[in-house]
Amino acid sequence: MTSVRTAVHIEAPAQQIYRLASDTARWPELLPHYRFVRVLEQHGDERTVEMAARRGAIPVRWTAVQRNDPAAPAIYFRHLTGWTKDMEVVWRFAEDARGTLVTIEHELDFRFFIARRWIEKYIVGRYFIDGVAGRTLACMKRLAESDVR
Repeated sequence: MTSVRTAVHIEAPAQQIYRLASDTARWPELLPHYRFVRVLEQHGDERTVEMAARRGAIPVRWTAVQRNDPAAPAIYFRHLTGWTKDMEVVWRFAEDARGTLVTIEHELDFRFFIARRWIEKYIVGRYFIDGVAGRTLACMKRLAESDVR
C-alpha cells in the first residue's frame, strides 16, 4: 500500500476552503487542469462523479464516490474506475491562528503485478497523484486567499 500526502497552508477559514473544495462540479471553472467533472448521481452529501484532469499534457480520468462531511469538515472519495480503482482519498482541514492546513491523503493499493510497488510509488503516486493534487491545492490556495466564491 502506498500513501501519498499533499498539503498546503491557506490563509483563510476552513469552512470557506471546504465550500470551494467540496463543490467538485465547479472544479473545471476554478481549476485550469481539470477538463470536466460530471455528477452522475447525488444522494444527500454523497455523489458519484466522473472526473478528468491533466497531468501536464497527459489526460487522466476516473469515477469516484464523493462524500462531504461539512461538520468535520472533510471530503472523502473512493475511486471506482481507472488506474486508481479502490483508492481512498481524504481532504482534511485543520484550522489554526493563521488560517487552515489543507491535506489531501491518498491510499493506493495498485492492482498491477509487475514492478507494482515501484510503479505505485513513483509513477502513480509521485508523478500523477501528487502532481494533480499539488496543482489542485495551489489553485485552492490562490482562490481562497483572494476570496473567490
